[in-house]
Amino acid sequence: MPQRAWSNKRERQYEHIKEGLEERGRSEDVAEEIAARTVNKERARAGEAKQRSRTSTNDISSGRRGGLRSHKGAGGRTYDQLYEEAKRKGIEGRSKMNKKELEKAVGR
Repeated sequence: MPQRAWSNKRERQYEHIKEGLEERGRSEDVAEEIAARTVNKERARAGEAKQRSRTSTNDISSGRRGGLRSHKGAGGRTYDQLYEEAKRKGIEGRSKMNKKELEKAVGR
């Protein structure tokens, strides 16, 4: 419970985010920081905060951004996974490609 200004809803949101991050292997300190930043950004977007940055109010919401990035992990698929997909698709020259080139070649 880092701040007293948070409503009960924001407290629940903070705990939910923090627990989810810890379940995914983040340390408690990192999880607390990310959860607090996320809640504060949502408060700014909703007009609940006294101060807010332009990116807090103009950027896409945290939930939408997370949804767009889900199922990719920290860096998306590994080089080996991309290579195997390129192999299945019969992409020539795959052995000389780096990860970024493989991502482009397989079309994802």
